[in-house]
Amino acid sequence: MTATSTAPSATGLGSDRAVRRFEDVRELLPDAENPTPLVRVRRVVPPSAPPLYLKLEWLNPFGSIKDRTAAYLLADLEERGLLDGRELVEPSSGNTAIALAALAALAGTRLTVTIPDGVPEEKQILLRMLGAEVWPTPDDLCPVDNPKDGAIALARSLAASEGGRRYAMPDQYANPANVRAHYETTGPEIWRQTGGEVGTFVAGYGTCGTITGVARFLKEQDPSIRVVAVEPQPGHRLPGLKSFAEASVPEILDEGLIDDVVRVDDGPAYEMTTRLFREEGLMVGPSTGAIVHAAAGLDGRGPVVGVSPDGGTKYASYFAGLLGDEGLPTL
Repeated sequence: MTATSTAPSATGLGSDRAVRRFEDVRELLPDAENPTPLVRVRRVVPPSAPPLYLKLEWLNPFGSIKDRTAAYLLADLEERGLLDGRELVEPSSGNTAIALAALAALAGTRLTVTIPDGVPEEKQILLRMLGAEVWPTPDDLCPVDNPKDGAIALARSLAASEGGRRYAMPDQYANPANVRAHYETTGPEIWRQTGGEVGTFVAGYGTCGTITGVARFLKEQDPSIRVVAVEPQPGHRLPGLKSFAEASVPEILDEGLIDDVVRVDDGPAYEMTTRLFREEGLMVGPSTGAIVHAAAGLDGRGPVVGVSPDGGTKYASYFAGLLGDEGLPTL
């Protein structure tokens, strides 16, 4: 989905990937020819563990793995003619919304985001800086079946209002374009970057586009590849991850692709996040800490590839509250 080169114009030099020059930030979106980095993690895993590599998705242009999803969701809406004259509305814990807001700003489209309680203030500020309208939403706004799905329920209500004429909803939890983004980009990148040697893939349960799309691609190449899902505990504070004990299972999740589920508590996740900062020099978000904590405890076939969905700068207020007087996590 990314252009490789364009001819020079009267006012510009033209894009040239070979020298990393681009005429539009959207040309930085990744694909198999322009992948995000795969970096080995050595110091926080036991010496006996299989080699662990992290896919650093926070080096995408808008700061997370959801850049891929947002680009595919908008392309899908456009192909179906649903963007004509409509605004966007989407529920998000922040990363998809930030990417959607950036892309919408470039397209001159308005975006309303329904965002769950407890999302870091940094994400909400970034969304407003990008011109999005942000509606913080109590988790229990519509507590009929799943008390953590208030933002999703509100966004779907807005999308259905006014006869569906005002808003178009990308619907990352149900739109197959979310899965296709990772089937066509993230999965092939991992396969190519590991030379087809990946033995285990680890990702968190969230919208489930990443784990479903990557798992589907990798298992088509080699059915023996193990896919491990990371799930937080109920009441967790790990943005971007979902506990299905308190939230709906996304329609796009293909559970038949998942070999194992590892459940992670907040404490070990934040402890590992701190270790990744201090021992690996990786400024990651807390969901990465959960994923690495789970991956570090695995045995069996390697190399292991884990997703690092976003960076840590969007969680500074979280981290400040977790650091004690000696700079150590208090969880």
